[in-house]
Amino acid sequence: MTHRCEWCKGHPLYVAYHDGEWGVPAHDDRHLFEMLVLEGAQAGLSWLTILKKRENYRNAFCAFDCGELAEYGQADIEGLMLNPGIVRNRLKIESAIRNARAVLDIREEFGTLDLFLWRYVDGAPLQNAWTAMAELPTRTEQSDAMSKDLKRRGLNFVGSTICYAFMQAVGMVNDHLTDCFRYREVVELGRKSRCVTGR
Repeated sequence: MTHRCEWCKGHPLYVAYHDGEWGVPAHDDRHLFEMLVLEGAQAGLSWLTILKKRENYRNAFCAFDCGELAEYGQADIEGLMLNPGIVRNRLKIESAIRNARAVLDIREEFGTLDLFLWRYVDGAPLQNAWTAMAELPTRTEQSDAMSKDLKRRGLNFVGSTICYAFMQAVGMVNDHLTDCFRYREVVELGRKSRCVTGR
């Protein structure tokens, strides 16, 4: 019997996300931005709610192309507020657009969003070894630093808890439980993944 982290049980979308994506080191700028936006959209909601709306978000937000999303104006925002396929929260919609503009500035300074974000773990995934869900933190020194820096650069919905969930999602930390079948697989993926940050 395949043993998984407890949080993913109960829905096929959760299982697919856990088995194929959660904790896998990601270095694609568009995917990193997508996860940053989706983690922010999830605030106050379940992650399953966001997974169910994920394709709608991709359609509504130009497949998370920062350059295109940064050009959205008030008319686009009003249109998004009428879109039942996404979370129709004005602050969250406006923050996605604002964050896209801020990410363009980050890329101008650092070259890629990837290089900027992975500096917080010195370019390599942090390999934890939790045996129970209760051991997992909701924030860390690294997520505190990331949150502070992102806010300073004008991003919204990037509190430390959101940043840590993002770090878990994109494989900056491996928070699969040690008895989960994905734990060792993600450890191996982490060994092969390194972002040269220059830090």
